[in-house]
Amino acid sequence: MGEKARLDDLKQMYPEKFTTEYRVFKNIKRGNKVFFGTGVGEPRYLVRALMEYLDKNPAAFFDVDIYYVWTLQEETDFYEKYKNNFRINSFFIGDPNRDAINQGLADYTPVFTSKIPKLFNRKAFPIDIALIQTSLPDEHGYFNLGVNVDIVKAAVENASLIIVQPNSYMPNVHGDGFIHVNDIDYIVPHDEPLPEYAPAKEGEIELQIGSYVARLIQDGDTIQVGYGSIPAAVLSCLSNKKHLGVHSELLTDEIVDLMKIGVIDNTQKSLNKGKTIGSFCLGKRETYDFFNNNPAVELRRLDYVSDLMNIASHNNMTAVNSVLQIDLTGQATAESLGNVYYSGITGFANFMRATLLAKRGKTIIALKSTAKNGEVSKIVPNLLEGSGVSVHRADVQYVVTEYGIAYLQGKNLRERAMELISIAHPKFRPWLIEEAKARNLIYKDQKFIPGSRGKYLVEYETYKTTKTGLDILLRPIKISDEPRLREFFNSLSDNSLFTRFFSPLPYVTHESIQDIISVDNAKGVSILAVVPDEENQIVIGMGQYSMNDTDYSAEVSFATSDNYQNNGISSILLNHLTYLALKNGIQSFTASVLMQNGSMIHVLKKAGFAHKSTSDGVFEFEKILRM
Repeated sequence: MGEKARLDDLKQMYPEKFTTEYRVFKNIKRGNKVFFGTGVGEPRYLVRALMEYLDKNPAAFFDVDIYYVWTLQEETDFYEKYKNNFRINSFFIGDPNRDAINQGLADYTPVFTSKIPKLFNRKAFPIDIALIQTSLPDEHGYFNLGVNVDIVKAAVENASLIIVQPNSYMPNVHGDGFIHVNDIDYIVPHDEPLPEYAPAKEGEIELQIGSYVARLIQDGDTIQVGYGSIPAAVLSCLSNKKHLGVHSELLTDEIVDLMKIGVIDNTQKSLNKGKTIGSFCLGKRETYDFFNNNPAVELRRLDYVSDLMNIASHNNMTAVNSVLQIDLTGQATAESLGNVYYSGITGFANFMRATLLAKRGKTIIALKSTAKNGEVSKIVPNLLEGSGVSVHRADVQYVVTEYGIAYLQGKNLRERAMELISIAHPKFRPWLIEEAKARNLIYKDQKFIPGSRGKYLVEYETYKTTKTGLDILLRPIKISDEPRLREFFNSLSDNSLFTRFFSPLPYVTHESIQDIISVDNAKGVSILAVVPDEENQIVIGMGQYSMNDTDYSAEVSFATSDNYQNNGISSILLNHLTYLALKNGIQSFTASVLMQNGSMIHVLKKAGFAHKSTSDGVFEFEKILRM
């Protein structure tokens, strides 16, 4: 029997439940609390019909409170038009209601959405009437909330009167969204296509951010991803991963794409193995159809999906979210900019906090470095006054922009500020340096090369494997690398320091390291060899060349940590520096080496350098790069 036929059978069995929307709306009385289904699950026909009902019966009811999480309705004039009839109280802010809330025409309740069901149960938000949208009934008399379970199921369980709009376009999705006909008071069938949603198409910047985030996501991770062009770009960069799982409030087209090609199979999950777990969906019609009666997908209540313990129980949990602003100490806002409310609390903070409690959990804040067409930096000295702190500075782990990855966990304020400045937009870095100095966050003598001459050149990065099988990352030096270089130089023996700097040093001073990290791209290149652990990169080698002012030659030098000798790291560094020198038009390399530095002499000769002269115990070598 088809679903339409089942609906007709129910109409015969329960004629009192089937009536016109106008007769249904007569149940709304002065002071009632009315809940609307949310997002794609919003009963748009019933909402439109309610407005038409009020247009014809303007005194039908007054002073009603309407609750919802968020709406896709485009109409904005009803906030003023129906202000005596009802007032909106939203648990989230989106494009359709942002202006109304900030103008005081509607209310916003800042609350963790995972806590709303409990507040419903305690009658902190009493619900007299719930207007919801469902699928058509199954053979057992169950309707289904389809692609939006979130807090709707809890609202239904607490509502005194339930009005349902069955819609043949709504899929039947496994999970918590089932409602039996016996629990429904009125049924108003109406078919209409579900609204389709797509974030702004990702561009070059978003894809660069996505590629950096993809470095942090490992095979077998369980992921939570927010919504927008950046999360979409992140997911689009995961096609080469294996055995990913999903435990996330939101499910999107990109998640379905990864499920279809087998990247997301949920086989390594610690909870709900084999299941993609979400609470609501935004996407295309094809995505909604994919979820229909698909046992690999379950939509659960938000108080389950965003529960701290459920999130933390996942090994290798990785949460990826975006923010509006982050300051130089690491605290971030995703809710408001100053006194302008922009979005909402949702489950964002739950995932950021609980993921850190998970075994091998990773939290990632991914954001573009600028806003307003590049005119405003999203990395700022301080959050704007009035901004809500969505993520405590102690909870921030990874921060990713199109300029790289900053790891903040366990870093002091100076290190945090330098890490964040290093991934800010280059045109804002001089300003951030000065602001950080003024706040005593960084050294007063912090050196910095502004503009393109101080730009981090991501194209100079490369991964290599040494002759002993050690995987290393070669990358340009950053202005945030002083703590790493300090550890590197402290790992060198007194003899290694002497052969590197040609004089006995008790240690390498802060001032000397400042000179090393302040690289002018027009005058040279400095490359670090690091163990590629984004959490705590260990510098195990360093190579540099500095251009001579008189000709197209450059002086080259390199050093390897005593703990990593005999891995061939110096040769790898020299080969990479040679490649970059040729790319930059350098004609020849020179090198000055103490005659007792046999290992460096061996590396130079092996690379084709010729001994030219000796003076005061120093050998001079040269290699012609271009003939």
